[in-house]
Amino acid sequence: MTMISWTEHGAEHTARWHSENGAPPPARLEIADDAVTADAALRRLRAGTTLLWRGDYPGARQLLTAIGRRIDRRSPPRHRDIAQLFRAHRAQRAERAGLLGAVVVLLEPGHRLDLRRAPDVAEACREAYGDSDEPILVSLPELLGVLSAHQWQLKGVPIPALDARIHARYGVFSPVRSEYVDLVADAPLPEVDGGAEVFDLGTGTGVLAAVLARRGAARVIATDINARAVVCARDNIQRLGLEDRVTVLEADLFPPGTADLVVCNPPWLPGAATSALELGIYDNASGMLRGFLDGLAAHLRPGGEGWLILSDLAEHLQLRSREELLRMFRDAGLESVGSLETAPRHPRAQDPHDLLHAARSQEATALWRLRPVSRRSASR
Repeated sequence: MTMISWTEHGAEHTARWHSENGAPPPARLEIADDAVTADAALRRLRAGTTLLWRGDYPGARQLLTAIGRRIDRRSPPRHRDIAQLFRAHRAQRAERAGLLGAVVVLLEPGHRLDLRRAPDVAEACREAYGDSDEPILVSLPELLGVLSAHQWQLKGVPIPALDARIHARYGVFSPVRSEYVDLVADAPLPEVDGGAEVFDLGTGTGVLAAVLARRGAARVIATDINARAVVCARDNIQRLGLEDRVTVLEADLFPPGTADLVVCNPPWLPGAATSALELGIYDNASGMLRGFLDGLAAHLRPGGEGWLILSDLAEHLQLRSREELLRMFRDAGLESVGSLETAPRHPRAQDPHDLLHAARSQEATALWRLRPVSRRSASR
């Protein structure tokens, strides 16, 4: 993290720059307070200036809202091609996030936010960033995201399939879209004496590992490459009292060995993520999807299955075709032996004013049951 220096009231100040999204450090930093108007602030942001907020905390939030409204006045992208429309819409959202992210605040040592009427942010920041004994500069939208995630972590997300709550930490994708969880709760488990041995790849909060353990899996090994997700999943498994059947490891996809069932719910859109949370949505070059498919046969026991849980939104956005997905199956030596499908229940799917409603309204999430192609099938 880069050290940033600025002059304020004739005194020199320094702080370390911190950005979870990898945003570059400010090239030009100016002080802003309650006297600045949203129009003036937006002009400075568009000129490449980063604004260090020194007014009161409610004023900072109001300024962000007012700037956001002004940015949103521009005309939405217009393309008949849905893929071009999606990319243009995403570019606009990225530009908006970049402008708003240039409003920053200073966290003093111990994650203390010294703004008038500011809440105590120390506990939420420790959960997200760890301990800190030096001042750090963070974007205000990032800090608001940290505070929101902390509230979700405390109260949890209800999961009907578990009759319990799952608690998501900052930077770990929350299972608010529970339809994919219901698919895993309903799909027929491989019949194995004593219960199936299961791998859950990219476990995130550990919700699918918990569902499979509750369904009677003898042992579940859950993996994730994100260290935060590993801590989060272990915490949830402990809350649910499933430590005797679920082990959480930090690993890139497969753990050593083989299993009767391997489950993977990769990000559903091919593309590069622009933030930590987008890693749960965007799969760069379909790398996780391809890694799961290409490694599945070698990690399945005889008679075992792989479950791929995947939304088809990418198909409706013309980012990936169904034939391309089926070709990935074939190239990996796999065949589908059945599938379950469900419609999404999130609000955007029913919002006719959403720019991408034509695609979202057709979306379905499927659980593909995959097995290695048998010699008989291959010879036909």
